[in-house]
Amino acid sequence: MKKFSKLVVATALLLAGTGIATAQKAPAKLGGHPNLNGIWQTLPGTNWNVEPHDMAEAPAASQQIGAWGAIPAGVGVVEGGTIPYKPEALKQRDENRKTSPAKDPEAACYLPGIPRATYMDHPFQIIQGEKGDILLAYGYASANRVVLMRAVEVPPIDTWMGTSYGSWEGDTLKVVTLAQNGMSWLDRAGNFVAGTATVTERFKLRDADHIQYDVTIEDPETFTKPWKMSMPIYRDITPNAQLLEFKCVPAAEKLLYGDLLADKDKYPKK
Repeated sequence: MKKFSKLVVATALLLAGTGIATAQKAPAKLGGHPNLNGIWQTLPGTNWNVEPHDMAEAPAASQQIGAWGAIPAGVGVVEGGTIPYKPEALKQRDENRKTSPAKDPEAACYLPGIPRATYMDHPFQIIQGEKGDILLAYGYASANRVVLMRAVEVPPIDTWMGTSYGSWEGDTLKVVTLAQNGMSWLDRAGNFVAGTATVTERFKLRDADHIQYDVTIEDPETFTKPWKMSMPIYRDITPNAQLLEFKCVPAAEKLLYGDLLADKDKYPKK
């Protein structure tokens, strides 16, 4: 029997407590706003590189895994194709890229940050009631965040996932995230978001099973101008759809602590 995430149980309790319909025919509106409840996922590939890219690199340790981890080509999701880095920030991106995958926070099972959590190759769940805050739960590393449905304010502390503030613009859910810790990457190619960034996401239902997801990143210290990514998000419509937990900590232990083991020569140096 599969062991399900404690987060799934907590989600079920939350759904029961808010009176959200869990049947397939859920109400189209909740509290006058579009019902975004469900399990969602983007098409795979964006997590490799948000900019357009060819399959230009073999996987790490290709002598053991062959084509398993080869980087697929992608048309990218960045409007205009290229992230407008300032020169010093571009150098940082290039340094990040040289150290990938070992230094990618994903490899260490750190929380993915925003917006990367949305388009990793793992599903996530939106839990929305008729009123009050909205919860987003992610399969990857049991990550989650609460979208505080109130005016944007200065968060008290920096964190991996930042602090998210939500509001409705007509039928579009607008989410502004501040105070990430500055260690998050946007993809496996080393693109990154600094702690000074303002990340503004917009979730708009295109139809019952598709969300148009747009995200704008503003950070005058890192980029020459604000820039935008756009992509569709797809509802999981399988009859037994549920959010399963991806426990990545055990997989990351030898990467992080391999130099402390008796056979430490087998593992990469920090």
